[in-house]
Amino acid sequence: MAENTQNKAFQKIDRDMQFLTDCFQEVLNDLGEHELANILTRYDDLKDTISTNIALEKKQTQVLSIYLQLMNLVEENGAVQYRRKLTDSTGMKAIRGSWSETFHRWKDKGLSEEQMQEIIKKVKLIPVLTAHPTETKRISILELHREIYLNLIKLENTSYSFIERKVVADDIKTLLERWWRTGEVYLKKPTVEMERRNVVHYYSKVFPQALRKSDIQLKQSWLDMGFTPENLCFPTLEFGTWVGGDRDGHPYVTASVTKSTLIEHRKTALDLVHGELERLAAAISFSGIRNKVTAGLQEAINDKTKELGEAGQHVLSRNPYEPWRQFVSLLLLQLEHTMEGPSPDKFIYNRPQDLTEDLNLLRESLLEIGAKKIAEDLLFPVERMVQCFGFHLARLDIRQNSEFHDKALEQILSHTLPELPEYRTWSEEERVKFISEELKNPRPFAIAGKSFGPEADKVLESYKVVKKHTDKFGPQGVGSFIVSMTRQLSDLLVVYLFFREVGIDRETFQVVPLFETIDDLLVSGEILESFLSHPSYPGKEKRTQEVMLGYSDSNKDGGILASRWNIYRAEKALTETADKHGVELCFFHGIGGTISRGGGKYHRFLESMPSGSMSGEIKLTVQGETIAQQFANMLTATYNLEMLLSGTALQTGNRLYPSTKENFPIEALRQLAEYSREKYQELIAHPSFLTFYGEATPIDVLELSKIGSRPARRTGTRTLNDLRAIPWVFSWNQSRFNITGWYGLGSALQRLKSENPEHYQQLKNVSQEWPFFRYVLIQVETNLMNAEPDVMEAYASLVQDPEVRTELTSFIQTEHEKGLEEVADMFEMEREERRQSLLDNLDRRKDVLNSLHRLQIKYLEEWRKSQDRTEDDNLVTHLLQITTALASGLKNTG
Repeated sequence: MAENTQNKAFQKIDRDMQFLTDCFQEVLNDLGEHELANILTRYDDLKDTISTNIALEKKQTQVLSIYLQLMNLVEENGAVQYRRKLTDSTGMKAIRGSWSETFHRWKDKGLSEEQMQEIIKKVKLIPVLTAHPTETKRISILELHREIYLNLIKLENTSYSFIERKVVADDIKTLLERWWRTGEVYLKKPTVEMERRNVVHYYSKVFPQALRKSDIQLKQSWLDMGFTPENLCFPTLEFGTWVGGDRDGHPYVTASVTKSTLIEHRKTALDLVHGELERLAAAISFSGIRNKVTAGLQEAINDKTKELGEAGQHVLSRNPYEPWRQFVSLLLLQLEHTMEGPSPDKFIYNRPQDLTEDLNLLRESLLEIGAKKIAEDLLFPVERMVQCFGFHLARLDIRQNSEFHDKALEQILSHTLPELPEYRTWSEEERVKFISEELKNPRPFAIAGKSFGPEADKVLESYKVVKKHTDKFGPQGVGSFIVSMTRQLSDLLVVYLFFREVGIDRETFQVVPLFETIDDLLVSGEILESFLSHPSYPGKEKRTQEVMLGYSDSNKDGGILASRWNIYRAEKALTETADKHGVELCFFHGIGGTISRGGGKYHRFLESMPSGSMSGEIKLTVQGETIAQQFANMLTATYNLEMLLSGTALQTGNRLYPSTKENFPIEALRQLAEYSREKYQELIAHPSFLTFYGEATPIDVLELSKIGSRPARRTGTRTLNDLRAIPWVFSWNQSRFNITGWYGLGSALQRLKSENPEHYQQLKNVSQEWPFFRYVLIQVETNLMNAEPDVMEAYASLVQDPEVRTELTSFIQTEHEKGLEEVADMFEMEREERRQSLLDNLDRRKDVLNSLHRLQIKYLEEWRKSQDRTEDDNLVTHLLQITTALASGLKNTG
């Protein structure tokens, strides 16, 4: 049944793609671009038909780019329709990772309805949107995507007449013409403010609707189980963001940017809640004559009217005999005063909890008159909105690098305690001893406003902004203070000194370690142990400690398997440490869009975590292009939100109600990861590796790109360590090597089979049972299949030294063959059966991608030969257009 449904989905994708291609060709022909229109029927021969005129080639690139993005939209809609058909034919539980599947798994485990409620109550999910430089498309293009997608869905309506369908088709053609006339590449680097507007759009326009639909899905799944509707509780969902607060290697995130971001968030949140209350007021026009108003509601109306004075009396006069609408209108007036800002002569909401109390009173009054359905259908969405977005929209995390903090403290000490040696020369023992003594004293180092030096001033100015904002509006708008490259206890304690300097109580905000490299992951448990046991650590009663894990740098260090294994091992060690101290952990997963950086299906990602490591609370980043891919269209956004919430609940249940003790071959996987790491590091340590990398990938062009406000390198030095992991992954993916997602595993499996066949067999036996290992194998295989040997060789031809080119290409291609062969041996079914969807996806776009690869190679070669390579060079602009087109077709950047 499922296979038949999938085949129908493939057929639908082909039909819809042909329809959109016909529309696009008609638009191009109407514009007189006949040669470009013909490309869409013979792109496989593009290498023979491409013009030597760069202006025309830019147009050809744009045609192929739009074609690939249309394909993405069609495939996304195909996936939505496939899930619908699957639900109709086999039930909601057939959707992997859904609430329904989770409920059935719990039921099979023997959990009761009450136990399921207990689990859901503990769930707290916090998606954190970031603006890493991985979104290559302009916001205006993303808006066009949404509109075309919605029109494509309209054509699903079989009741439309021929004329109505023609109108929809004409709308699509208009949108395609607008798209054709709009440039896709950022010709000017986006500012932090531009990135912030994009993120705020999702929080104010997309997530509120997705939340409502996701809640309905949860409710329907609960009822489908035959459970009591009154017993259903909803998981906590909050949001976070780094845009305007993440200053790690980002010189443009200033204190003023942080200040304006916090204000913008608050304004947007209040506007959002105001809109919800307006809709509620319009709908709740109950007559006080036909429905007896409760004493509690009438008393609240009287009290609020008194507090709001003449304006309150005016509100009552607008809707006489409609007490419920009057009450909501008074709430609106009080919220409007709140939006104007704190004032001694105005009645405002000091915190969102006060509004929640008023909504609770309204709920009680509705239930007293028997209007239960009204409370659930009209009031609940407002309550949920206030719970999730508050008056702050999203919590802004403040992130900075530990080395930057070291410089800042050194500057402070050089001014206040000049007799001391430079701080960065101190041992860890000396640092901890000094900071520990200082934290016993509440006095700051210096008087407020004193300048210490560039790093110190930047740190303290940003902390002052947080202090002033929270003094005025409360702490809800600020998230955690995250220390990138946490390597020792002092990296965390130093933040408490900065808190003290500006008057922030260290009980208010969490200081969060970010463990990024493999070496740091290995000692993460020891660092957390020293942090939790330190006298300065805030009160631990009922406390949750956040710990962030980085996927990017650990991957760059040791390859994908070593990265995943060490993150998995760190999760276990950190959980054990926290349990010992009676502290629950909130893991913050710094994942990206690609598999190399933790991307992939959310339910598989969550299932792969060590069983028992999920306290119920989790944060994870949603970065760059992934935001649009997963949340731009409502049904896709709802699906991904359900996967996150349900997957978090499933893992939380594993902690609260553990199954029999798992007996997975940990030692065998440890050995495999070590073998894989050795093989990977052998490659990147090769004396000619950086030369090969710099010439066989478009990294030099990517560093000039206008796809994000953040620089590609942390300090500007041209070393592998300094290069950010995002352009590192992006460049390998563009050239179809994809080594960050597979290199080393093939040799590791082969070596384990030879040297320790018992361990090898143990892993093979659990390859389908151990969620973590299965997840890694599937992800690695996906990257192996996305890598393309012929394209690799074409990019390798750009390497000038023939010996370097031949040697390293041979290493990579040999390992690629091993990887495909060895991963296939871990599965029983043939790849063609298991990965039909991916194979279909790759085949559908292969010829177009190959054409774009040829263009990129041609212009990389030409640009590198030119004497004057500037950022504004015409060739650079064209190369970035090709890069965008390839990113669209490959559906990933970093």
